[in-house]
Amino acid sequence: MSSVRVHRHARRRMTTAVATICALSAAPLAPQAVAGDRPPYTETYRPQFHYTPQKNWMNDPNGLVYYKGEYHLFYQYNPNGNSWGNMSWGHAVSKDLAHWKELPLALSHDDKEMVFSGSAVVDWNNTTGFGTKTNPPMVAIYTSLDKSTGTQAQSIAYSTDRGRTWAKYQGNPVLDIGSKDFRDPKVQWYAPTKSWLMTVSLSAEHKVRFYSSKNLKDWQPLSEFGPAGATGGVWECPDLFPLPVDGDKKKIKWVLVVNINPGGITGGSGAQYFVGNFDGTKFTADDKGSYTPPTGTVVQDFEGAGFGTWTATGTAFGEAPATGALDGQGEIAGYDGNGFANSFHSGDSATGILTSPPFAVDSRYLNFKIGGGNHPHQDGTVLDRGAPPEGTVLADFEGGTYGDWTTTGDAFGPAPATGTLPNQIQVSGWLGDGLVNSFLNGDATTGTLTSPEFTIDKDYINFLIGGGNHPTGSDDATAIELLVDGKTVRSTTGNDDEALNWASWDVKDLVGKKAQIRIVDGNTGGWGHLNVDHIVISDTRAQPVSRETSVNLLVDGKLVSSATGSNSETLDWASFDMRPYAGKQAQIQIVDNNTGGWGHIMADRFTTASAPAKSVVQRADWADYGKDYYAAVSWENVPGDKRYTIGWMNDWEYGGSIPTSPWRSAQSIPRQMALRTVDGRIQLTSEPVNSLESLREGQAARASDVTITNTSQPLIGPKVRGKALDIETTFSLKDAERFGLKVRTGTGGEETVIGYDTTNQELYVDRTKSGAVGFSSAFPGVQRAPLKAKNGKVKLRILVDESSIEVFGGSGETVITDQIFPDPISQGVQVFAENGSVKLDQANLWHLGSYRD
Repeated sequence: MSSVRVHRHARRRMTTAVATICALSAAPLAPQAVAGDRPPYTETYRPQFHYTPQKNWMNDPNGLVYYKGEYHLFYQYNPNGNSWGNMSWGHAVSKDLAHWKELPLALSHDDKEMVFSGSAVVDWNNTTGFGTKTNPPMVAIYTSLDKSTGTQAQSIAYSTDRGRTWAKYQGNPVLDIGSKDFRDPKVQWYAPTKSWLMTVSLSAEHKVRFYSSKNLKDWQPLSEFGPAGATGGVWECPDLFPLPVDGDKKKIKWVLVVNINPGGITGGSGAQYFVGNFDGTKFTADDKGSYTPPTGTVVQDFEGAGFGTWTATGTAFGEAPATGALDGQGEIAGYDGNGFANSFHSGDSATGILTSPPFAVDSRYLNFKIGGGNHPHQDGTVLDRGAPPEGTVLADFEGGTYGDWTTTGDAFGPAPATGTLPNQIQVSGWLGDGLVNSFLNGDATTGTLTSPEFTIDKDYINFLIGGGNHPTGSDDATAIELLVDGKTVRSTTGNDDEALNWASWDVKDLVGKKAQIRIVDGNTGGWGHLNVDHIVISDTRAQPVSRETSVNLLVDGKLVSSATGSNSETLDWASFDMRPYAGKQAQIQIVDNNTGGWGHIMADRFTTASAPAKSVVQRADWADYGKDYYAAVSWENVPGDKRYTIGWMNDWEYGGSIPTSPWRSAQSIPRQMALRTVDGRIQLTSEPVNSLESLREGQAARASDVTITNTSQPLIGPKVRGKALDIETTFSLKDAERFGLKVRTGTGGEETVIGYDTTNQELYVDRTKSGAVGFSSAFPGVQRAPLKAKNGKVKLRILVDESSIEVFGGSGETVITDQIFPDPISQGVQVFAENGSVKLDQANLWHLGSYRD
């Protein structure tokens, strides 16, 4: 169930990316849900030194080129709203990559096409004939999405007035292979052949294709690269560029950046890269060699005739290990030996659990292989749905009518549905005989269903919900809303799934108020409908039923770690850190509680070891290890052949739900890229552009030679606080297990932790208590990245803005970029050490001003 309208990044296709949107129900709508009450650029969460448009939705950076003293930043933009759609190119310029000025819309969508991502060049030799030798044209090469067919092809447009106005080429498209997954051209001049070189993505095939042209109009294929590295999602926004290694211009390597979504290092969107050679026709990645996992003791390899001492419930795992693909299943790869656990017995519709006997934890790590569906365990879920919460039923949609609820439009019909409607995927999970189902006559219908007024007299409003994921605030919502005084104060959307599951609103702060429930279907595209049933107001929060396909670690009966598949029939390594549970009793559970697509799990080769095994994704190279760095591409034509890169500072797992208005999304800080030899391996490094320092206000606040032991304390002093900061620190290792900084600290324990784990030699960012995190359960969490101390020291540079942090470790070999949405009054900065001491050699802190020109 899909439509061209939502397929720019296959973002609505991913089940895991939206699997937790119901977490919106856990908190009120964000403070900026209603726009227009504050002057532009003063709104809550508005970045001060990261570029944002004044209003509306923004995603991928496009058309990055330097010309006549200006750095051009084009970007994917919706000129009509604050959610993805109507894709066009917005435009901003800068003279120094630190100060930005927003310009009028550059390339607009129209009745026939949307203007997807691409690049821009200066046609110095006027190969296109669009300008003159004395006034060479700027040419944009973009993916045009044909609205009638869904075909993606490459088109061009040109400007002869420094990018201020544009004309689309009448001969578009210039490159069309009839594909719906052919996008994001990056074009550059390749001097050795005196021709233009295009790097473009065959996204669903996990390939990059190279083309050559003499005039930007006629293109000839050269070669392909891929699949390689991480392939758990579509490949997008490729980039190819040369860099000297360790500054040696006689030793040039090429970098191929391939952005991937989902399947990045944090599970969602990410920027992967390969280092290798390009000969003018073909890119060849450096051989990294084969992978050998750490040796250890195999505790379960499923090589016996049965499951041995492991016990199975349900029917999904059968009576014995599988020895290959089961009936109806694709080809299986990656398991060891002959047998493995496979829950595809009777297909995806079967469920079950395979549980190990208890064992004492006596190893540092438990490594295992895992494959199958990507349905993570969600905290607060249960494996079996019990009785509905007790309370006052506001509506159960029984009796064949809507009672005193009122309808508008034609999506809901005159009465509740009694189940699955014509041409609909099977609906499940409702109670009794009736439910709300707005699929009447398909997704094309719209309408609302509104309850009579009632008084909120209990702590929670619980309901069953399924259907489309189009949150309130998007152009075309499918959502259930709580109205107080006519305003939406709570909202929950579906999960692109026909199975209804429990969701809840905490309404303790609204007790005594008059309210209404409104069910909205304003969407006519894919998954443009909603299923709702059994709305009950109660003093008990309903627990949603798990939909997981996972391997779980239970310690003393509590789940402490979990892993899931990647929607692949190839098993790959995963690992549990067992060190915190030494000496305790543990169990392994392999859980299949999902009956939808990819509703199965596979596992093999459980091995105790002294070091963690690494998956293909963990072994891949990443430009950034945070949740919020995607579609990273670089500027062409930069003076001095420097390579500057910028990325979209968001993630498709929750990008449409972040609590900002009237704009949504920011770009990262521009970064200077380099290739450096780190621990004997050539690695892409990045650091903030030097011009960012021009935004520093006044003198730095400083601290030095401070030893911190088992505590958190102000970094410099209790009065040194801020929302827009540039912090440089150097630590000397002592015996602390973890140390670092806490920023945007405030009342109620609000904090974002930037730490270093000395045992694992990892930099990490913990944003679980960073402020507003309840709009998606894919948002809170801890991001980790490898970082070795150098000569016993750890250097960090931390950029803190109103709604983001960027952490650069060492000499830029490790970066973590994360959005945060703290209370505006949370401005504290602390230094901490855990389980020992650390020495803070030096800390410099500057307040940063605005990027606005």
